[in-house]
Amino acid sequence: MRRFILGDETHAEIPIERKLFGNDALVERAIVTLAGHRGLLLVGEPGTAKSMLSELLAAAISGVSTDTVQGSAGTMEEQIRYTWNYAELLRHGPSTQALVPGPLYRAMANGRLLRFEEITRCALEVQDSLVPILSDRMLHIPELPGSDALLLARPGFNVIATANLRDRGVNEMSAALKRRFNFETVVPLRDVRQEVALVRREVDRLLCAERIEATVPVDLATLLVTVFQELRSARAEGVALEPLANPLSTAEAIGLLQSACAEAWYFGGEPGPERLLRHLSGTVIKDEEEDRRRIRDYLRLVQEHRSEDPLWQSLFAGERWL
Repeated sequence: MRRFILGDETHAEIPIERKLFGNDALVERAIVTLAGHRGLLLVGEPGTAKSMLSELLAAAISGVSTDTVQGSAGTMEEQIRYTWNYAELLRHGPSTQALVPGPLYRAMANGRLLRFEEITRCALEVQDSLVPILSDRMLHIPELPGSDALLLARPGFNVIATANLRDRGVNEMSAALKRRFNFETVVPLRDVRQEVALVRREVDRLLCAERIEATVPVDLATLLVTVFQELRSARAEGVALEPLANPLSTAEAIGLLQSACAEAWYFGGEPGPERLLRHLSGTVIKDEEEDRRRIRDYLRLVQEHRSEDPLWQSLFAGERWL
């Protein structure tokens, strides 16, 4: 499982590519948690690859990652557990043939992991429906007669959930549910070289899928990652910056660089720093006008120290696109 997620380039027959960059110890703790009887809750800022880690863990441990609930304000308990084929229900009454398994039912019946995305977006009563499941590993189906009224989870069943720190306070988890989860905080990549390698790899993969014959320059990827990491940490050249309202994730860096490369391919020119700023508004700033001002302030600060670097000069020249 660990090698599947973190890779193993020394494998004798087929090298296994690293799929997740960051805290290797967190992955190991997650595997140990899911091997036991406590659920796993991955928390962190948006865009820190919580869902990706959840999917990789499910695929590595269960062989599939499709027993998934996408949490939202409209998620109902029936969608998680089971529903009914009403035509069959009216014809023959409650039976296993009329029952339509939900993700929780399938995961319990097959001994697999249930992935619960954005659990804190759900109403409290929907969240708390997991408390007896995690405690007793049993699902009661009162509509069915006899032994069919109780589903016992097969070995291998567990729950891996994700939650964004930005949603804290929306539907705060109950103390009872929290006690049944081990919490792991997923943080953004802090190593520039690791993030550059990840960004280049993923952008190259996207460009190849779109049949765009372009390669991401290392210096351009390094520039972009440096900008993102400094804005993310709200500090540059030893000066504290005003934090952005929108988090700058690695996924957004990948999307931004891919857009710049695609524009250069379709309309000519090079995917230089100025093109990055052309796409920054739609990819990162979105509708946060204050973030536009904060990024301008950042550029003016670092310009005093990096104006002799041609790559940074090109970036500063693109400020008019903000």
